[in-house]
Parts: sequence; C-alpha cells; structure tokens
Amino acid sequence: MSINFLKFEKSHWWQSCYVWAVWIEGPLGFGLLLSCRIAQAFQLHHIFVKRQLPPIRSYFFLPLILLPWVAGAAFVHVKRPLNDRCHMGTHWIVPVVCLHTIYVAALVGFTWAIRHIEFRFNELKDLWQGILVSSLSIGIWFAAFISNEIRDDIWWLQVASRILLLITASVLVLFFFSISSSQPLLSQISLRKREPLEFQTMGQALGIPDSGLLLQIDSVPVIDPNEPLDKLLLNKRFRQSFMAFADSCLAGESVHFYNEVHEHDKIPVDDPVRRIYMARHIIEKYIVAGASMEVNISYRTRQEILTTTNLAHPDLFNNALNELMQLMKTNLVKDYWSSMFFIKFKEANMRFNGHEQESMAGWNFSPRLSSVRGADDPFHQEHVLKGFGCDNRDLDTQ
Repeated sequence: MSINFLKFEKSHWWQSCYVWAVWIEGPLGFGLLLSCRIAQAFQLHHIFVKRQLPPIRSYFFLPLILLPWVAGAAFVHVKRPLNDRCHMGTHWIVPVVCLHTIYVAALVGFTWAIRHIEFRFNELKDLWQGILVSSLSIGIWFAAFISNEIRDDIWWLQVASRILLLITASVLVLFFFSISSSQPLLSQISLRKREPLEFQTMGQALGIPDSGLLLQIDSVPVIDPNEPLDKLLLNKRFRQSFMAFADSCLAGESVHFYNEVHEHDKIPVDDPVRRIYMARHIIEKYIVAGASMEVNISYRTRQEILTTTNLAHPDLFNNALNELMQLMKTNLVKDYWSSMFFIKFKEANMRFNGHEQESMAGWNFSPRLSSVRGADDPFHQEHVLKGFGCDNRDLDTQ
C-alpha cells in the first residue's frame, strides 16, 4: 500500500502507517509479547529465588511495564514523523531501537538471575528461546528499516523488507512467546490437546512417589472408626473413599486439600524446587481467594500462607490443615460411617483379606445406608431406607 502497489479508492483509518508501524508493531505487538515474558521471568525469580509469591499480580504488573510502549506510541502518533511511505526520520531510529533493546536486556537480567534453578517444565529454556528470537528480530527489523531508509526508490526492496518485518515482528515472535510458563502443569497439558494427557496431577508431573491412582497391590487395612481421622486418612484407599463421599456432599475441597498437602510432604526438604512447585500449585488451587477449590480457612491463616517468606517451608500448610481437619471431623466423619461409600469400602476390605463376615462385630452404625441416591448414586442401587442423605446443616460453612 505504501508504494501504491495495491490501490484503494478511499482512504480508511486502518490503512494508516501509524496503526501498523506504530501501534501494531509496538504496544500491541513486540512490546506486549516481550512484556509478557518479562512478567513471567519476574514471577519465576520471586517464586524460586526469593521463595515468596510476587508482590504484585501479573494483571497489574503487565500493564505497568507495557506503559512505556503505549506512551512512546502515543508520542509518535502526536508528532507524526512518518512520511507518505511510512518512513521515519533517522533521528528517531536511536530511541526506537533503545526501547526494544532495554526490554530485551531486562529479560536477559531476570533470566540470568534464575539460570541456576533446575526447573521441571523447561521454563528457563523457553525464556532463553524468547531472548534469542527477540534479539534476532530486532537485528532483522533494524536491517530492514535501514534498507527502507537508504533505498526507498527500489519498490521490490520496499515490499520484501516489509514482508520480512511482518514475519519477524509477528509470526515468529508470536510462535515463541505464545507458550506460557506461568502455570507449568497447565502448559504441559495445553501442548497436548490432541494427545492423551501425560500427567493427571501435579504430583505425577513432579515425580512424587506413589502419586496418582490406586494400585491393585495397595493394601486395604481393617478400619476402626474410633481411630483419629488424621490417622485414617494416611491410608490411600480410605482417603479416596472418604474423598468420594465428601465430593457427593459438595464438601470435598478439604479432603482434596489434605490429599495434595500429603503429596507435598512426600517431597524431601532438601529438594526446594519441587516443594515450591507443589506449594504454588496448592496455593493457586485452594488458598487464593476465588480459587477453583477454595477451602474454608480463617483470614489469618490464609494471609500467613500468601505472605510467607519461604514457599519451601515444611510447615507452610500446617495451620490450614489443622483447621480443615476440625471441619471434617465436625461435618463429614459421622455421616461417612453410615454411608454407602463406607459399606463399599468395607466390602472391598473383606474381599481383599479373604473373609466376608468378620471385623464388623461390635461396630455401631446408624440405619442410614447411603448419603447419595438416585442419579448421583455411583453404585446404581435402590435404597431400602429413604430420607437419609448428607447432613448439610453442618456444611453451610463449606
């Protein structure tokens, strides 16, 4: 369009050089993508080097570091230094190139500060790729810009150089910068949309021993309802049964939280990187206000976790776990012993140990058979006794 190779009868705002050469290439293009990488490197530096959550959220930090690009584009738009062929004067080249270079240098600085961290999901590799591609893009962009300024009488050079600018400033940069490293597990899954998921839980992704589904060889112990709940939950099969019951009562967040913290505690204390990965996953899923499975804990306990100075601390979730254990004992345990979930668990226990009638003598149960009925019953059985479900009166706080 700039050399009239493609002609339009009317002039429209979207044909303006300032839309494409200033705003699309700057704040909405290279600047936005590079700012996203800087925000990710900033987060990784705080989480894995300083071992604490970033002091500012990404949705606040990103517009803040993008502000110089917006201000620069607005200044150029007001001064209008571009000629009718979208060429900028040579005295504008230095500040424009400096703005690009400063952001690349900032990305290099944050990446260099986290180079010693043994990341589990190739975050550091992605950042180095981003630095390489952005540096090459700036070099190619600068060469093409100079070619346009020196030989603007050669039309094919104009077209070729601007096509090259389009490719390097948008397609290649977008390809390398589109992979987010802010959520490692989510990135692993999102890259395999058409393939079976490699990891179903963060514990499996981090290689935590015995993490994931139950195995046939897992033991089914004799369960005594008189034992403390925290001791009973140490058994994986009981924990899965109790979790399914809690989910049926729409109060499963506490049990899921206990399960994830139990996985977290399996990671050795001398492996802070994996502990931080798991801790951050738990915080994002259960602790942050508005999280997908936010647990019901006190404000003080929540703030203690969110403002911790050591994400790898072995007692990070102890207070939250104590509060939730008390809630589970108050709201769920009594109903579980009289539910179909426990009856099925007991039957599995009997089959595994080779006896059908033992171990239940002397145990007292209420007459309720199950806490779920109808379409929600996973065992598809008709219940003889009606009117017995989860007691939601004690679950209001959940």
